[in-house]
Amino acid sequence: MGPVDGAGIGGLATCARGTSPRAEAGAVQGADLSGRGAANAVAGASVRALADRQRQQHTYAALDLGTNNCRLLIAWAAPAGSGQDGFRVIDSFSRIVRLGQGLSRTGELGAAAIERTLCALEICRDKMRARGVTRSRLIATEACRSASNGAEFLRRVRAETGLELEIVDRETEARLAAAGSASLADSAAEGVILFDIGGGSSELVWLAGAAALCAQSIDMALAERIRFWVSLKIGVVTLAEEFGGIEVSGAMFEAMIDHAARELESFVAMADGERRGRHFHLLGTSGTVTTIAGVFLGLARYDRRRVDGLWMSSGQVDHAVARLRKMTYKERAANGCIGHGRADLVLAGCAILEAIRRAFPADRVRIADRGLREGMLIQLMRADRI
Repeated sequence: MGPVDGAGIGGLATCARGTSPRAEAGAVQGADLSGRGAANAVAGASVRALADRQRQQHTYAALDLGTNNCRLLIAWAAPAGSGQDGFRVIDSFSRIVRLGQGLSRTGELGAAAIERTLCALEICRDKMRARGVTRSRLIATEACRSASNGAEFLRRVRAETGLELEIVDRETEARLAAAGSASLADSAAEGVILFDIGGGSSELVWLAGAAALCAQSIDMALAERIRFWVSLKIGVVTLAEEFGGIEVSGAMFEAMIDHAARELESFVAMADGERRGRHFHLLGTSGTVTTIAGVFLGLARYDRRRVDGLWMSSGQVDHAVARLRKMTYKERAANGCIGHGRADLVLAGCAILEAIRRAFPADRVRIADRGLREGMLIQLMRADRI
């Protein structure tokens, strides 16, 4: 749920669907990338970038519609040894839509949330068209999984935007998060806990060390590394709606931690007896950990390049969380790494993180600003034997 692309930070956006200025801008941008506008569009590109583009057989897209965010990545396969995990991002989009707002109380997706989400999905569609996407995977997670009208909503998405989204199960979500983030795990570690704190659910995966693996493919190697996983039916939206997120007292924060800890009990039991070793660490992929990293670094504005892959000590995480807890709601909303759209959710995420850290003490936490979308891109390209 992080402010990963510099978009979606601030209040919830509204637009008149079908006439969105951003959607129209996306369409114009796409027109500029072909025909007479092509020369202007590539005026500043390097010769190497142009050559790379000519070699592309496919343009890939991965869309993740979660409880809180709608996020899109569009990428080309990168030459061997370059790009992040074998691909080069050429366009991206992230917007806070809060599709699951009120879902824990009503059991269904609300009308306003649906309209916000459809607006964001129209922009995604326009970006995909403008970039000439030829391979894609578009997924919906917890909000659509648990809502009584989730399937009906996706039928409406298909009818009004032409996008075909699939509702993935919890295991698929956990494995995609691992596929997108596992490359950041310390190769010397015997055990790593990868976690993704989402809006409506949180996934944890126990990754074994990579040194002893003998798999013949990357996908098989990842499958061997995943010892077990769990998907908790709590996330920042559900926890904040239950306990509150605007004014969070010390007692309320501890109550949220206790609630998350009870949800973690089954995973803790599965991990009993697993070897951790001296290189054991946590690997987090979510807006919670990227926000903590941004606050720790003192960023005036979120910068993915400085956050993705950052190592933080346990003490540094403690300090950053303490700073967040001391902020008022207005201060959180004004922070360039949080914004109005997430100011009432970030402390709920900190509580879930604290429950994980108490259950699995570790000297180090690595921050990943990558996850489901990257996992989908990697799998799409491997399916094409890239």
